Amino acid sequence: MAAGGGVPAASSTATPSWAVRIRGADGKIVGAGVLLSPDRVLTCAHVVDQAAARITAEFVAAAAPGNRAVPAVEAHVEALVPNTVDADGDYSGDLALLRLEQPRPKEATTRLHRLSAPDRKVRMYGFPKGHDGGVWFRATVVGGTGRDGQVQLAPSTPGEAASHGCSGAGVIDSETGEVLGIILNRKWDRQGNRFSYMSPAETIVRYLPDVEQWTEGPTAVDAALRSTADDISEELLDEGFAQRLTAWLHGEDARQVKISVIRHDDTARDATLRRTITLADRELRTPVSVDRASLDPPDTVPSAGGHDLAVIAARKTAAEIAERIADRMGLRNHPERPALDRIKDAEVTISLVVFGVDEARDPPALLDLLEVLRAGGSRLLLVFRTTGACYDDARHRLVIQPALERRARLVERLREITGPLARALYEHRATVVPYGIRPLDADLVAAHAALADLTHSRSDPGHGPDLGRYERLADRAADRIAGAVARLDRLRERREELRGRLRSYHVLHQHATQGEEDPAVDALYLRAHELLQRRPCDVPAAEEAVRAYTRRVEQPHPGEEFSS
Repeated sequence: MAAGGGVPAASSTATPSWAVRIRGADGKIVGAGVLLSPDRVLTCAHVVDQAAARITAEFVAAAAPGNRAVPAVEAHVEALVPNTVDADGDYSGDLALLRLEQPRPKEATTRLHRLSAPDRKVRMYGFPKGHDGGVWFRATVVGGTGRDGQVQLAPSTPGEAASHGCSGAGVIDSETGEVLGIILNRKWDRQGNRFSYMSPAETIVRYLPDVEQWTEGPTAVDAALRSTADDISEELLDEGFAQRLTAWLHGEDARQVKISVIRHDDTARDATLRRTITLADRELRTPVSVDRASLDPPDTVPSAGGHDLAVIAARKTAAEIAERIADRMGLRNHPERPALDRIKDAEVTISLVVFGVDEARDPPALLDLLEVLRAGGSRLLLVFRTTGACYDDARHRLVIQPALERRARLVERLREITGPLARALYEHRATVVPYGIRPLDADLVAAHAALADLTHSRSDPGHGPDLGRYERLADRAADRIAGAVARLDRLRERREELRGRLRSYHVLHQHATQGEEDPAVDALYLRAHELLQRRPCDVPAAEEAVRAYTRRVEQPHPGEEFSS
């Protein structure tokens, strides 16, 4: 049984006991829901709207074996947050809490869990058309979208995209079996790709505070890092600092590790950091906190979900901080193992804020932990209280050295592109005419220019070239050149096939004619042979010439039969 009642969400492949099928006044299935307590069901506001005057909650997992009857209970709306769309097309809200007229068994309930979600494998149990008894859907968490903190999901296969009847279904983490939130809606882009969106536990609690009592896991922001009423003064907003923090939280500042210093007497920066962290948290980004910032410059107000965890390091050990991170990552298996080892082995990333790195009980050990997180792909916003040995060590280990290594890898890759890969392209183009292959000279010129810039410019982070831009350039050039070489390889292979076919038919012709000359046929042979030997070879033209020769050879001589 789960803490506080209920069973783990994914303890088996059976239908979850907490999965609710919702019907409307006309008896049609309008969506799904999650049984959080014996008499409370969480679902979407638009599901309630579709249900109209009468809402019936059905518990498909409670049907007795051999009995087709499914327990059904009438429900009423206790709280509703309507689905709204702003001028930018961002959705928000769309949540409802239902009260059942008759309670269900406590052991059938589940709880929501606060959990960092990037790239997690999840599954849902919904009731789409044709599957009234329910069916599983699988997906991967892509990331937060919009300002409200909704989370985008990519279906594992096109057929597993959520559809009508799935709204309100619980989203289950495949690793831990915990319910992370509920499905809200689905969208299609112009290319026909399908996506689903969920409201995570933190966003649900923000809109429906009563749900907090059925939510497990610590909040994402340590209490002392939350904005207070004292932080709203204009004098306490460092606008430039807020803009830089917001850019990093939005991802516009693509640096993996950002290091800042906030001294003890810098009250403006201190308050600005708390304000920004609060606004970037899904649960703390309440109407009150947003209203406080409503008159501030837009580029100082981050979207909800900009970070996954914000902790204060002062007087804490690295092991304590690692345990907090591991819990947020959902790494709860094998709790007897040190949290650092679990983090090392996990393929989980996190966007982490650590305040007071240099005030931790053992700063070097904390830097070891942060280095593991950086190497695993996590993004880190690190705040120091003073400059000094710890600050310098952090910059070297987490920013300077990784940047130098990244730069060296990029230089090596560009040398590979402008060297062996370019030579292969030129050699292939000298062999066959590159039909249907776009010119790649501009890509190679750009790669040469990037390589020259990297080898002759400053190498210190923050002052040298934009590595991200050059990495994208290298990716693009390598993909295009490798693709061109592969297509040219296929043309070369076709040329060899045609050479072999021409030789075979020439032998057949010589055998059939016993060496007798036939100027017309010989001219066709010489034409095909000349085209196949030419550099670069025009493969389509050579193929047509070989076809003309073989058709002529296949024509029987007078008084003879010929078969290929």
